[in-house]
Amino acid sequence: MSQQFEQAVSLDNKYVMHTYARLPVEFKHGNGAELIDVDRKRYIDFLAGIGTTSLGHAHPKVTEALMHQLDRVWQVGNYFYVQNRGELAQLISELLSTTCDEQGHVTGSTSTVWKTFFSNSGAESNEGAFKVARRWGEKKLNGASGIVSARQSFHGRTLATLSATGQDVFHKSFGPLPKGFASVPLNDEQALVEAIEHPSEDCGPVCAVVLECVQGEGGVWPATFEYLRFVRELCTQKGLALIIDEVQTGFFRCGAPFAFQLAGIEPDIVSMAKGIADGFPMGAVAARTELADLMVPGDHGSTFGGNALASAAGRATIQTMLDEKIGEHVITAGEHLAERLAALPHVAEVRGHGLMRGAQFDLPIATPLVERGLEAGLILNHIGDSILRFLPPLVVSEAQIDIMADRLEVLINELAGEGC
Repeated sequence: MSQQFEQAVSLDNKYVMHTYARLPVEFKHGNGAELIDVDRKRYIDFLAGIGTTSLGHAHPKVTEALMHQLDRVWQVGNYFYVQNRGELAQLISELLSTTCDEQGHVTGSTSTVWKTFFSNSGAESNEGAFKVARRWGEKKLNGASGIVSARQSFHGRTLATLSATGQDVFHKSFGPLPKGFASVPLNDEQALVEAIEHPSEDCGPVCAVVLECVQGEGGVWPATFEYLRFVRELCTQKGLALIIDEVQTGFFRCGAPFAFQLAGIEPDIVSMAKGIADGFPMGAVAARTELADLMVPGDHGSTFGGNALASAAGRATIQTMLDEKIGEHVITAGEHLAERLAALPHVAEVRGHGLMRGAQFDLPIATPLVERGLEAGLILNHIGDSILRFLPPLVVSEAQIDIMADRLEVLINELAGEGC
């Protein structure tokens, strides 16, 4: 361990809140799907800053856009127009209105116009989505304000988004949580109907349903396409707003521009973050015009949301994704990743879409695999003791996937042989 790294650990331990169990590494450089630590060791990255560095580390197009903006203006606030923000919102609207087949190949457009509010994170984006939905309930549903989510979901760590998160483990010690939320099992049509038609006292009359198309933090559990279509039709019948949380699945992570497009549906509100600006902090919530126009000046705000640097990074990221046809690469690379993972020993199931995959093991070896993976030059991520989650940069190559799978197979066999 170098003196430089020892100092980093010492300062972090003394002055930074210990809300994360950190792995023993500090990175200094990155390029594409590769990272280099302060001791010059190289790693292949299969976490991508928790799904954020969509175009890989230090992508030249995004770097160029940020450098171009750096010596001009960074932050002026949302009382004014900001360069690149309108163009970015237009790109997002066009992406959201895209239609795809079940593999993610683009087939056309719905021509829907979406209006976007820019935030700084996924939790903020979901907070904004809930406010738009409750404004809809106020104006169109006799004041209904309840929101139904799915169990094993994750929507953020603010108090309201924790209430929407259907995992009790995240609620511990932070009550009382805001009321107005209920959760039901994912892919259970009857349970959802019951929650809407007979809402609990804590939830109250329902104005919206919020879903992730793939529950990332819950273990990479997908909503079935049939279920998503059922929910869309149910919300339409009852006049409810359908919120799709695309914080982790959006911006080609699952092959299509957004994961809901794989099911052939169109929601009313979409929350976004992570991959929107290649790792630069940014989030967004977009709504169809009918809902967006219910929000007026003073209803919502963010000091830093949509600032000049974030807008430049976001615009460059999305335009580069389109120019490089990143979705087609994700479909192909994602299929290859799924095949290699499924062939590994002790992998019982592989879930997910595109380059968002979960490998379920039949042994509790996920945690030591992450630790030993680091020694083997792999950045991995576990959920619980038997699931590895794979969120590589979208530019990861099939050759890099093969290297990872070969190294991972060795580690799995070692741990299985040790009786772990």
